[in-house]
Amino acid sequence: MGIVYVGADHRGYQLKSQVALQLGEWEYEVKDVGAKIYDPEDDFSEIAFKLAEKVAQEKGRGILICGSGIGVAIAANKVPGIRAGLCMNEKQAQLARTDDDINILCLSADLCDEELNMAIIRTFLETTFSSEERFIRRIKKIKTYES
Repeated sequence: MGIVYVGADHRGYQLKSQVALQLGEWEYEVKDVGAKIYDPEDDFSEIAFKLAEKVAQEKGRGILICGSGIGVAIAANKVPGIRAGLCMNEKQAQLARTDDDINILCLSADLCDEELNMAIIRTFLETTFSSEERFIRRIKKIKTYES
C-alpha cells in the first residue's frame, strides 16, 4: 500500500500510536519520525520539519498530529514541496486531495475524536488527485513561488 510517515508532539502522541497501529492493519508501511517518547516539553515544529523533509525527499505522504493540528500545518508548509492541510472531516480531506493534492495530512488530537480522525485518514489515503488542468495550474503557481 505504500509508506506513510507519521509524527506528533506530546499532545498528539497517544493518537499517533493508534494511527500507526491502524495503518499497519491497513497494510501501509509506517515510518515514525517522532516523538518517540511522551515529552510534554517537546516542540511540534521540530517533528513537523523532520517529517516534511522526509515526505518532500521521498515524494511520499505523511500524517502530522498536534493538539489543534494548526501548528504542525504551519511548520510543515515551510518546507519546499509540501502541501500540508489541516482536515477536520472526511469531506475536507477528500477536497484537500482531489483539488490541492496535499501530501501531508494534519490532524487535531484535541478537537476530533479517534474514530473521526481514522475516517479522515482513510479518506486522505484513498483519494487521488483529480489532475484537472485548473488544479495543476494552481499547484504549479505555488511551486513557482516557493522557488
